[in-house]
Amino acid sequence: MLPGINQWAFPADMPATEAISIAKKVGFKAFEVCVGAQGPVRLNVTQRDVMAIRKHAEREGIELTSIGCGLGWELPMTSPDPNVRTKGVEAVARALEIASCLGVDSVLTVPGSVTPEVSYDVAIENALNAIQDLVPTAERLKVSVAIENVWNKFLLSPVEMRDFIDQFQSEYVGAYFDVGNIILYGYPEQWIRILGNRICMVHAKDFRASAGNFGGFVMLMEGDVNWPAVMAAFREVGYDRALVAEFGPYTHSLDVMLRHVSTALEAIVAL
Repeated sequence: MLPGINQWAFPADMPATEAISIAKKVGFKAFEVCVGAQGPVRLNVTQRDVMAIRKHAEREGIELTSIGCGLGWELPMTSPDPNVRTKGVEAVARALEIASCLGVDSVLTVPGSVTPEVSYDVAIENALNAIQDLVPTAERLKVSVAIENVWNKFLLSPVEMRDFIDQFQSEYVGAYFDVGNIILYGYPEQWIRILGNRICMVHAKDFRASAGNFGGFVMLMEGDVNWPAVMAAFREVGYDRALVAEFGPYTHSLDVMLRHVSTALEAIVAL
């Protein structure tokens, strides 16, 4: 498995090419490019600029893994507003196009949330319809819509996530599995075994459950993730791609954070 880092770990105004070079220098072997309306790579990026990122990564000898995209929070495909859902579908479709140009095969997708205004059954129906609209684009580009388990009060069990994915009957709809996000309400090793080959890509994070809130995210191997069990589960299901760490930069030192993550990931991969 390749130790990787996600672009959100770097300052938002840092060009992707610079972040890739820093990641390579620290020792990461994989890198996830992140897109959004305001960046770090904008949705309206030109094909020329995307190809420049791709060629730079090739020159550096670092593998590009996937596209990180959080636009599902701003444009939820679960929304009761059809205009919002349409914009959400369009945003993911554009991310799929960027991924294809970049030469990667999955886009992290947040389908939306259950909220006081959006009941669970409505969220399921809206998300199913919206993602189904994306399937032809995903299949044409051969890039997966990879649904992430996030704190959105939605798809809260591995069985439900598995069955949700299987309804599309497409190899280009899968799961983007976040190890740390599960700790509050489940066991990542169980999710891995149940999702199996539906897992397109993995975010490596750790979480201390006693915190019970966003402050519980800690450095890899400092939290409650049972990493030996997690790695055993990945081996059982045949997942051997990248573990992409998702962290924000430390307040005073990007370099220290990256070196902490790199050291921890190398130890995890060796388990």
